[in-house]
Amino acid sequence: MVKVRRSFPAPESLAEEARKKTGRYDKPDVIERLKKDFHNKCYICEMKELQDPNVEHLLPHKNGKYPERKFDWENLFWSCAHCNSVKNNEKYDTGIIDCCKQDPEKCLNFRIESEDVEISVKNFEDELQRRTASLTEEVFSLKNTGMRTYTSDMRLKLLQKEMNVLYRQLEKIHNNPESKIAGRTIRSLLRRESAFAAFKRCYVREHAAEYPELQQYVEIES
Repeated sequence: MVKVRRSFPAPESLAEEARKKTGRYDKPDVIERLKKDFHNKCYICEMKELQDPNVEHLLPHKNGKYPERKFDWENLFWSCAHCNSVKNNEKYDTGIIDCCKQDPEKCLNFRIESEDVEISVKNFEDELQRRTASLTEEVFSLKNTGMRTYTSDMRLKLLQKEMNVLYRQLEKIHNNPESKIAGRTIRSLLRRESAFAAFKRCYVREHAAEYPELQQYVEIES
């Protein structure tokens, strides 16, 4: 999860649909804006080019129990169906980090060790951080149904593949610091818009001694 810049004002359909008894929050203008703002990347797992996108509510509206949340532009997020499903659990009802208002990289460390994803919090007293860390780990590891086993494993494999691309490029730049191609590729991999950016950016920050020249590309917003 990385910082996302939400565009304003809100899509026009939201106010109109909110006045209807059976209004919808997924009209074309909402879909288009969310897809663009979030770079067609799930805000939780960071998988790109979603084939199963959902309009996800950061705070659930509970089938209309909280109508003020249902059409609130700032409560709508671009998610994959898998992450939306995993997040649909009472323990997450009180919220996770709002990546449009708070930089997750300030709060969490994103690591992958072999077959495990490990998300550590920087302030254990912060419940939002703990819930966000728990959810992020679950979307890569939850296997309580056959389909979730498949979709969790698929995300883990895609993350591993993306990290291996980064490792190879880092090795190239280490062996040849003047390589412009490797340099451009690494800069692209470290952009917040890229797939699984939080993991790649965290790795480079944690290896600052080895890659001091790359730290400018993984700075956390002040």
